[in-house]
Amino acid sequence: MHKIYIILFFLVEIGHDVSVHGVKYLPKEIFNSKVEEIAMKLLPEAYDEVYKKMIEEVEFSISITSKDTGIKKLSTKVLRAFSQVRRHLFVSPGDESYAYINAPLSIGGGQTISQPFIVALMTELLDIQPNDKVLEIGTGSGYQAAILAQLAKEVYTVEVISFLAQTAEEKLRNFGYCNIHILEGNGRKGWIAHAPYNKIIVTAAAETIPPKLLEQLSPRGIMVIPLGESKNEQFLTLVYKDEEGNITQQTILSVSFVPFV
Repeated sequence: MHKIYIILFFLVEIGHDVSVHGVKYLPKEIFNSKVEEIAMKLLPEAYDEVYKKMIEEVEFSISITSKDTGIKKLSTKVLRAFSQVRRHLFVSPGDESYAYINAPLSIGGGQTISQPFIVALMTELLDIQPNDKVLEIGTGSGYQAAILAQLAKEVYTVEVISFLAQTAEEKLRNFGYCNIHILEGNGRKGWIAHAPYNKIIVTAAAETIPPKLLEQLSPRGIMVIPLGESKNEQFLTLVYKDEEGNITQQTILSVSFVPFV
């Protein structure tokens, strides 16, 4: 099992209609510093092209981690969901030109919008069905919630940081999402009023699974959560609850997430 950092970068020369892209595999210690260094300013009309390149990188990442994840390629429904949500609308103002790099980006408050590969992987692992009710812990900018909303009947998402919750709620409402509901509060408590949930996704690393979230997971439910201390190894973990309420866990992939607040 290994931790992978993949960056897709683009150089667009509008005057000659030339686009070149490449892939860098970088050690963790230089990953963050290289993101801004290799990112180039892009004009709005270039977004469609770089979006397609981002998806190519995500699919490549999925394929090379398949031995760990068991997922060889993204399903049609997850690809469709990605195509309906444009990432540049969910990054911080001024970061739009970095939006289609296959990397996490800061959104303020010590939080990030997750790497597209991780968003795709976690979404695929949930295996969301059309009638599912999904709980998301860590709304952030609302990007993951918007993708979930393409697949699920209802999405309930909890964000502890006030300005992120308010910004995401306003943005998602303006984009016309009627099946996303946002609560400002402590994610460890979940959202009991709408429990149980068929699927739960946690976008911050916890040392152990919060008991309240296990309680709110329905029988035959699935949870995806990164587990581990923030300064040590973290592993994306798939959690199952059977009909009798028994819990089983499957370690998927070594990852790096912000800590659960």
